[in-house]
Amino acid sequence: MATVTAPAPRLALPGVLKHRALHKLLLLALAAAVLAPLAHARWHSGTWPAALTVDLTDPLTRVSDWIIDNRDSHPLFLYFFGHISNGVVLCVRAVYLFLLAAGWAGVTALGAFVAWRTAGVRLALGTAAAFLACGLLGMWVPTMQTLALMAVAVLASVVVGALLGLAAGLSDRMDRALRPVLDTMQVLPAFAYLLPVVLVFGIGVPAAVLATVVYAAPPMARLTSLGLRGADKEVLEAVESLGATARQRLLTARLPLARRELLLGLNQTIMMALSMAVIASVIGGGGLGDRVYQALASVDVGAALAAGIPIVLLAVVLDRVTAAAGRGTETAHGRLTTYAPLAAVAALAVAVRLAGRPDWPDAWTLAVAEPVNRVVDWMTDHLYSGVPVVGGTADWAGRFTTWVLDPVRDGLQGLPWWSVLLLVAALAWLTGTWRTALTAVLAMAAIGVLGVWEPSLDTLSQVLAAVAVTLVLGFATGVAAARSDRVERLLRPVLDVFQTMPQFVYLIPVVALFGVGRAPAVAAAVVYALPAVVRITTQGLRQVDPAALESARSLGATGGQQLRQVQLPLARPALLLALNQGVVLVLAVVIIGGLVGGGALGYDAVFGLAQGDLATGLVAGAAIVCLGLMLDRVTQPAVRRAQKGA
Repeated sequence: MATVTAPAPRLALPGVLKHRALHKLLLLALAAAVLAPLAHARWHSGTWPAALTVDLTDPLTRVSDWIIDNRDSHPLFLYFFGHISNGVVLCVRAVYLFLLAAGWAGVTALGAFVAWRTAGVRLALGTAAAFLACGLLGMWVPTMQTLALMAVAVLASVVVGALLGLAAGLSDRMDRALRPVLDTMQVLPAFAYLLPVVLVFGIGVPAAVLATVVYAAPPMARLTSLGLRGADKEVLEAVESLGATARQRLLTARLPLARRELLLGLNQTIMMALSMAVIASVIGGGGLGDRVYQALASVDVGAALAAGIPIVLLAVVLDRVTAAAGRGTETAHGRLTTYAPLAAVAALAVAVRLAGRPDWPDAWTLAVAEPVNRVVDWMTDHLYSGVPVVGGTADWAGRFTTWVLDPVRDGLQGLPWWSVLLLVAALAWLTGTWRTALTAVLAMAAIGVLGVWEPSLDTLSQVLAAVAVTLVLGFATGVAAARSDRVERLLRPVLDVFQTMPQFVYLIPVVALFGVGRAPAVAAAVVYALPAVVRITTQGLRQVDPAALESARSLGATGGQQLRQVQLPLARPALLLALNQGVVLVLAVVIIGGLVGGGALGYDAVFGLAQGDLATGLVAGAAIVCLGLMLDRVTQPAVRRAQKGA
């Protein structure tokens, strides 16, 4: 009888050796072992080779000179850009005159009526209080100017964004084509594209409105596309089976099903337009932004705050109203007829005008600038230096610069350029695919080709330090808010203020406390990015399946164990999204850092705008876009993979 021999057992590999990330690391190590000696032999100095750079100064200077020479005579400017400029001016003037004609009482009553119809009595009272506070601060006329400018800018942004989103939502090819365009519009710093807009349209309202449209339209486009693509397929199939045409399916099914996303896009567009109010004032936007900018130019923190508070109030009110509309909030008051309240609003506006008091009375204003300036002076005198034991804020800034910013910057700049590219490729490939890695490497290489390798690494060091601080504070605060309803309620108004306050407003207190340099630039970026990280973290932890938490509690897990072993692992997609958004938002403030001594690319962009140097400003802006693209590609694939796994 033949004996059957058992097959030889195969050697089992440890689980860690089967991991795809390890395979990628081994391939990268092999590539580095081959390429690193060759690169070191060819470019031993480590700095970006001059032979691989492209100087864009001459062509961009020629373009700038041609625009300046032909702006008043070329048909393109006379019959195209000129008509756009005139149309914007007429629209803004018409809205502004309507607001002035309605008077303070009519505008306040109309705003309260819209809030009441949308979300009920409480928000109506809050809206009325916000408008009255604008008058009490002596900012009624600038507030109306900002409202007129923002109304036209938001309307144009919504139209442009909706059209782009419609094209992207109905066509995969358009979606792929528009995605890098929208990425560039969102990441490109405002100062970088202010200069081309000013060159074409000159200083004034048209340039301010169009710059705001470029900044505020992408959220509407993205959310419109998302809503159209996420429409219920069963509903669409049912409509199609009834013989509806493509246009009928769009109007009767797709758009109604995307209502929430469309209203969320409107909400985000309004927020981003208001955040441009101060930056638009640099190119003649006027209104509250101009008051803030003038106050900051004279280092008058009180006056800047008096003009900044109305911007925050407008942002909070509009955020609440549009958010309520997006949720489809319906109140008992919303079901009543609108004719009587509208008649009351019109009657009030007419009565106030007939009484000869359409403008806000000067006697009803409160002077807040002087008390605020006294508080700032006290903080500067007592907290800047000389504080026992802990040291003053200037000491903190100096230590942070010496112990964190300088080592990170020197470490990045001390690496050979090819090793930085290999490091970027490794990180991007580990978190995504080879396409992701290729995009990230090309974006980083483009920075060297533009000739701004060293300042870009300086900016990158500030971004990395600010992101680290933001994540530590944001995750800790988000965990506290997720575990306590009271903490979340207390944090909500603080986060609203931080998220809507223009960066220029809190820049002066930051400089007063920390001095001028890279440390206050990092502090400004942290304040700007922290609210988004806290909100996303809190929402992600609160959306963890209650059944999983209950199961952990039934097994005797403590609160800390539930957090570490259940909530944080299940909220991983939200935490990665918080990381991605923190990176993008920190990078958006790099220009502001250039105004307070941050140097690097931020300073170049600001210098280009101030001097009318198109080459310097655009090259710095393009480098910031490349940095943003690289950082986004390194972090975004992990977010998508975690979301699929969830």
